[in-house]
Amino acid sequence: MNRPTALRPPARRSLAIIAGLAASALAVSACAPAEPAAGPIEWELTEQTTAPSGDIDSFTWASYAEPYSLDYAYAFDYADNQVLANVCESLLRLNPDYTLSPGLAESWETPTPTTSVFTIREGVAFHDGTPLTAADVVASLSRHLDPAVGSFWYSVYQNVVSIEQTGDREVTVTTAVPDVQFSLAMGGAAGVVESAATLAATGADYGNSTGGVNCTGPFEFADWKSGESITLTRFDGYWDPELTARAGAVEFVFMTDANARVNALKSGDVDGSWMIPPASYRQLQESPGELHFGLTSAVSSLVVSSLDGPLGDLRVRQALLMALDRQGIVDAAAEGVGAVSDVLTTESVWGAADDAARAAAFEDIEEYPFDLEAAKALIDEAGAAGGEIVIATAPLGPDVTIIAQATAAAAESIGLTATIETVTPGAYTALFSDPSAREGIDLFYTNWYLSSPDPLEMYSVLRTGEFSNYGGWSDPEFDEIVTAANGMADAAQRAAATAEAQRIANEQLPWLPIYTAPMSVFVGERITGVAPSIAFLYYPWAATIGAR
Repeated sequence: MNRPTALRPPARRSLAIIAGLAASALAVSACAPAEPAAGPIEWELTEQTTAPSGDIDSFTWASYAEPYSLDYAYAFDYADNQVLANVCESLLRLNPDYTLSPGLAESWETPTPTTSVFTIREGVAFHDGTPLTAADVVASLSRHLDPAVGSFWYSVYQNVVSIEQTGDREVTVTTAVPDVQFSLAMGGAAGVVESAATLAATGADYGNSTGGVNCTGPFEFADWKSGESITLTRFDGYWDPELTARAGAVEFVFMTDANARVNALKSGDVDGSWMIPPASYRQLQESPGELHFGLTSAVSSLVVSSLDGPLGDLRVRQALLMALDRQGIVDAAAEGVGAVSDVLTTESVWGAADDAARAAAFEDIEEYPFDLEAAKALIDEAGAAGGEIVIATAPLGPDVTIIAQATAAAAESIGLTATIETVTPGAYTALFSDPSAREGIDLFYTNWYLSSPDPLEMYSVLRTGEFSNYGGWSDPEFDEIVTAANGMADAAQRAAATAEAQRIANEQLPWLPIYTAPMSVFVGERITGVAPSIAFLYYPWAATIGAR
């Protein structure tokens, strides 16, 4: 889900966005200049790398940053979740193809529009050997409702009125209003289950380098050397034979210097890494090992954070989008690996849609081609020439800078006056969580991903009054459609309604979509078996890696 916490600790999505930017941005900024271009980067989507030839004693994985926490209540970031996904498990499992399947809940159902019933799997043990119970599930989920915890995933639970054990192996969650999105979110960190006894025993140290975690995944927490690394070891008592770890151990090495990270990948000093900086694509394609691109659910967009100025006029928003050379941005910021998008979702999250809904969502929409003359005409029609807009940016790397500069140039080219306001990374994070931080800001960049296999997650956050509706955009028809869709248990019916919501957002442009780029991963000469997909945030991807 991506509805950040209202009036609670920093919005989950805001920090995840910074992570997404940092993963490429810090990396790009630190990488040495690439060799002169020898034509476009050649790339294609990979569903699964070659199967391992056997098990491996251990492998190393480079992370662009140290996790903030391994406490699932605060695990919202790429650095956190790429580790946690291999140690802790959720009620449901989000697979690499972005489908949901049973996880720690062997089945689930929604007998009424406001109740979700989960049947807890038998024969599952925590890493300390104690059995998984329904009481553990109740304790784990209930933490998200506790103000003292301040869960970054509270938005998933905002409609929840009770979480109760209703049978020996049954847990029932009741919501105040129909909320299909709740069950769908149980495949992510919001659905993680931890031992109730461990939560009680570790207290404030839970999830940090001292307290660690005690979950049910294919790897168990072994060691956290602050500022250096986290080591996981294979859990021999794991319940799912299909995902028994192929490696005896995996060490996550924190490498904030991306030049060093890329060099370590090229030399084989580390075996792999997610979210490869685009500036190094060509280098890594020509080095030992394999660079792969896989499924994503993220769209890079400009958030319209103020409708009080020129951008309050739809014609100005349309003009600015048409004045942006978005293909040029893809080429400059992503080495051409990606595609321009006129909508805020990727097709990867529309798996339940039929052909008609998919066509409505991606074909029966307005297109915004690069057309300066048409854009200027819209500005003249709106009487907006000379209007001032402020674009926020931060020293997070070339991709953020490229988009800010391109947006300012586009605005100036059609008669607007644009100012780029550079803030600190912390202040940029605050744009997503603190309304006062957005005062005087008209636009800022985001790379917004969906963490459930349903496009309604995106449009739920743009309803009137939602915390992440940063510009205060409001459309009664849109609100009615989205709210109704959230009560539709039938996935195909819900997809058809969401297609209509996507059409309205595409026409009204509360945010300006720019492009979508695939997830990237590099695996060295020693290892193989990973599925290149943004689902690595929640799926135990390291368990499938073995010897090449």
